[in-house]
Amino acid sequence: MFDLTKDQIERAKSIHHSSLVVDTHNDTILHVITSPPFVTSGNGAPVPRRSLGEKSEHGQIDIPRTQMGGVDCLLFAMYVSPLYSSRLLRLVQMLDTFNIEVENNLDTISIATSYDEISKTVKNGKIAAVITVEGGEPLEGKIESLRTIYRLGARSLTLTHFPRNDLGDGSGADSGSHLTDFGKEVVVEMNKLGMIVDISHLNPMGFWDVMDISKDPVLATHSNCKALCSHHRNLDDDQIKAMAEKGGVINLSFCAGFIKDGVGFGNPETLKKVTILDWLDHLDHAVELVGTKHVGIGSDLDGGCGFPGLDDITKFPDLTQGMVYRGYSDQDIGKILGGNNMRVFKKILT
Repeated sequence: MFDLTKDQIERAKSIHHSSLVVDTHNDTILHVITSPPFVTSGNGAPVPRRSLGEKSEHGQIDIPRTQMGGVDCLLFAMYVSPLYSSRLLRLVQMLDTFNIEVENNLDTISIATSYDEISKTVKNGKIAAVITVEGGEPLEGKIESLRTIYRLGARSLTLTHFPRNDLGDGSGADSGSHLTDFGKEVVVEMNKLGMIVDISHLNPMGFWDVMDISKDPVLATHSNCKALCSHHRNLDDDQIKAMAEKGGVINLSFCAGFIKDGVGFGNPETLKKVTILDWLDHLDHAVELVGTKHVGIGSDLDGGCGFPGLDDITKFPDLTQGMVYRGYSDQDIGKILGGNNMRVFKKILT
């Protein structure tokens, strides 16, 4: 894949093994939840249920493949479709399913709710699982719901998905509006609780509201650079710089449609147009803007994302080889693989 010498390949293996590797976004729980019997992937195709503990031929993440990929900490997103009439109940069902899966695999994975728990779990040779909620729909317009999901273990909230919700506009329904009063209240309360504000999917006006309101660094858990791909989900240069000035991190997604213009979800022919080199171009661009302290990895695997060469979690070591190929130092690669996100976790997840 890369024209590396044997020494460079060994160096990449050493860096990857010695780094605490973090992936800030996946949709794997949608494929694990026990009801309904089939879930739908991001491209609309039916996907059979899976178990976290068993290596599967379907999907992109499970515990055996996570271990093969050398990934230490995963942020598991709980996405509730706005089509559900009782969205908070649906979130509770997802949390219950996820907790059962973890309980069935306690020798290899553990839920972590703080920086210390993440560090301890990884040190003990297990995968640290952080619960996140993708989209404010399950709050059902009540701040009490936010405090409750925090008590249930959630440590990050993506404020919106593509559509508009009670907090504001998603990037796919951008009317140019600000966060709602409830959305602003949620950001303030998240700072108080010690929850990470995730601005992926949020419309630009809402993004700038978060920059004004949040006292803590924020994450884009799965976003890319608009300068290289014009998709509305991506962040422009000013947004990336603003996040960095606040101490935050942009985590680059594996979604081919967010990496290169003209690539459609679920279209194998257009997916072939994207390579790891294109992903590395987004990395280089973000680093040129804000340095190596504010960039990370947010795969969005099991969410209809990935492309040949980055089609499941076992391919994470290839990213490390790619960074060696592009000339990044050992220290900078370690930051991008997980150190930058761990810095944010240490500040917020106490």
